[in-house]
Amino acid sequence: WFAAVVSSVLSSGINAEYGGEKNGGTRTVPVQKSPRFYPTEDCKTPLKNRRVAKPTKLRGSIVPGSVVILLAGSHRGKRVVVLKQLPSGLLLVTGPYKINGVPLRRVDQTYVIATSTKVELPALPAIGDEIFKRKGKPTKNEKEMFVDNAGDNSYKISAEKVALQKEIDALVVPAVKKVDMLQSYLRSRFTLTKGQFPHEMKF
Repeated sequence: WFAAVVSSVLSSGINAEYGGEKNGGTRTVPVQKSPRFYPTEDCKTPLKNRRVAKPTKLRGSIVPGSVVILLAGSHRGKRVVVLKQLPSGLLLVTGPYKINGVPLRRVDQTYVIATSTKVELPALPAIGDEIFKRKGKPTKNEKEMFVDNAGDNSYKISAEKVALQKEIDALVVPAVKKVDMLQSYLRSRFTLTKGQFPHEMKF
């Protein structure tokens, strides 16, 4: 750190002429004097981050309208329809809710099994990651710090999200009904029995 400061100060210097037989000549004189004191321990300087955020590459087996199997979360084992890929790189999926009870959710593509079943989706409304953001919990003061208000701060689904879910279901459910046996396929859970291996199956 000290060496960096000294070099920066010396780099912003001026040239001055000095007389004398032995040490005369032109010298670079710093505009500001170097610091008199410096820290006893080395201070780590943060490195510049030159990484550029790249969009998450979507697997070739997943496209909007694909039916995938969830492998994690409270709805694991259920089959859902992929609506699109969000700017965050996560998949936007739904059951639809009217068929198997899976609402609009964001899922990482590493936690799904892609199937060959696809649904022709109509034009859907614009949906982004902002609809999934929750409001922060209000901070408590000293008097409320030891008061149990867990019931008041419980998560409640907003009316906007409920209306959006109904709008999506009204568009996706008719598309699902056009495919034979797809409605009962989405209602059934994915299970494995003894001797069955997912990597040997064709979905």
